[in-house]
Amino acid sequence: MLNDTLSEIRVAGHTGRPRSRPDRVLADKGYPSKANRAWLRERGIATMIPERDDQIAHRRKRPGRPIDFGREQKERYKRRNVVERCFNKLKQWRGIAMRSDKTARNYHAAICLAATLQWV
Repeated sequence: MLNDTLSEIRVAGHTGRPRSRPDRVLADKGYPSKANRAWLRERGIATMIPERDDQIAHRRKRPGRPIDFGREQKERYKRRNVVERCFNKLKQWRGIAMRSDKTARNYHAAICLAATLQWV
């Protein structure tokens, strides 16, 4: 699921065609699988994905290289909260939360409308 999402992302730059590979990925505790981390590592994308508690406990039993967030990375991860709150407000709209639109075009239009009204 993570690789499908990242394949659709376009990172706008200064000029020319948008890049299709971000510099880093910030994700929540739902994406820390070995497969996701390996896929991102192969493509040279830095990750900021916290580990789940069960993975931390498992790693303590089998020591290896710990995942360490530096101070700058922790601050950047905290700003992720803004994006999460935006998604939460968009999902207050029943049509968006239930994905009741029949076509992707209509769903995209509903998201644009809800985001515009939220912004205003």
